Amino acid sequence: MIRFMFMCIFLREVSCMDSLRFLAVGDWGGIPFWPYDTPIETKVAKQMAKVSEMYQSSFNLALGDNFYSNGVTDVDDKRFKETFEDVYHYDSLMNPWYIVAGNHDHYGNASAQIAYTKRSERWNFPDYYYSLNFKIPGGDGVDIIMIDTVLLCGNTDHDIVGDQPHGPENVKVAEDHWAWLDTQLKSSKAEYLLVAGHFPVYSIAEHGPTKCLTNRLKPMLNKYNVTAYFCGHDHNLQHISSSESGWTVDYFVSGAGNIVEDNKSHERDIPAGSLKFFWAKLIDLGGFAVVEATSKNMTMSFVDGFGSTLYSYTMYSRKS
Repeated sequence: MIRFMFMCIFLREVSCMDSLRFLAVGDWGGIPFWPYDTPIETKVAKQMAKVSEMYQSSFNLALGDNFYSNGVTDVDDKRFKETFEDVYHYDSLMNPWYIVAGNHDHYGNASAQIAYTKRSERWNFPDYYYSLNFKIPGGDGVDIIMIDTVLLCGNTDHDIVGDQPHGPENVKVAEDHWAWLDTQLKSSKAEYLLVAGHFPVYSIAEHGPTKCLTNRLKPMLNKYNVTAYFCGHDHNLQHISSSESGWTVDYFVSGAGNIVEDNKSHERDIPAGSLKFFWAKLIDLGGFAVVEATSKNMTMSFVDGFGSTLYSYTMYSRKS
């Protein structure tokens, strides 16, 4: 943990008060039977709490698959307490959580997760998709566009390993979502523009690139100079950096909050030379992402379940 404080104070030559910091974790949703969590989930939660306390992080992004393996039934489902409240119970994790739904959430009642926003002071899931803006001390800010990749692309088959989305259940709902997303990206003037969803655009693991997103979302990310795309779905940590259309978009998979799977079956399905980092070490008990943004740069670091920094990468303002 001291390594984070060192990074914040000395490597940046600024104090922690001069930056915006947040955590991102995906596929963290426990198990559907007692004890309703896994050793990986509880270990990751403990390390997130330590980082959040020392690093003074402002909020957390939950990147989907919030409740395995069939979501929740209604707003009174005991899983909210057993898999979320009782696991992420630390004082430093009582800051805001911003949620998107994953495929497993849509197998159940995803609208109940939205409704839970009114039950919890820290659970923020106002709609299937929404936008966030955060001020950076001494700078403009960070825009984060939270999207629902199941509404956009359709869901996967629960019983088929590595299955691709089958197309949106409601085409009009999907098209409205795409139109909203285009407007949000086009209008952003932020120094850093992030998009967060569940399905990956690029991944080398079990599910691989999501065809729907590579065909339609990727051109939008390039067109509007998006800084990075954060997702889960594959149960490991990845950084893929792809330079296309004159702009480099960084793709971060942070899907190791509850399960770790070492799978590289789609390594040849991403642009050559674009894989910068891959981690899936079960013995290290999961991992998550830590992001720090200043007016000069944004650094993403992956951290494992023992609090070790696995990898760090720095991105620069869209205005530089």
